Amino acid sequence: MSKNLSFIQPLLKSWQTLTALMVVGVIVLGSGASKSIHRNLFSIQPAYAQRITPSDVWQKVYQQLPDLPRENKYISKENGKVAENNTLVTRLIRYHIYTKGRAPIYRLDWKLTLADYLGANEIMYDTTYPGNDSLRENPIEGDRKAITRLTRSQRDALVQVLVNIFNPTSQNTQSPSPNTTPSPTKSTTPQPPQRGGAELLK
Repeated sequence: MSKNLSFIQPLLKSWQTLTALMVVGVIVLGSGASKSIHRNLFSIQPAYAQRITPSDVWQKVYQQLPDLPRENKYISKENGKVAENNTLVTRLIRYHIYTKGRAPIYRLDWKLTLADYLGANEIMYDTTYPGNDSLRENPIEGDRKAITRLTRSQRDALVQVLVNIFNPTSQNTQSPSPNTTPSPTKSTTPQPPQRGGAELLK
């Protein structure tokens, strides 16, 4: 009987060790941070990318921020004509969502993208930049200069307008800029980003 017990005890210890490792793994994989990363990368971003396309968004952005540079004088490789709809904002959105895989509903993610343009975050590569494959001249340098020329207030307004378009509920929870007064604009939901952007660009 004692021989049988001595044989079973090492097995029990190894089984307990294995069980403990499995429990730790489940806890790590089930943590809030892991869920958050999974949700951000695989749930939120594709859902918004499918529901609102960049071609729809750029027009709304320019409606609210008419002074924003368009940078749409580049020639199309396909037909040799000026690609007027291939704007700075179109390429910015495509870079943000498709090249970098960032969620379009968070201010921080848009600020990281602008930081890329300003040379303060991640390296931008010519070959993967939107427009490189469809325009005769790669617009990356012109776009970076255009973003650099914007004031901090203009960049903040751009970020807020983008967030409001991709995530309309954000307009109810935060104002577009600390310079705007929330009380008179709360009655009409679409007004805060338009007024905030215009005031910042003056």
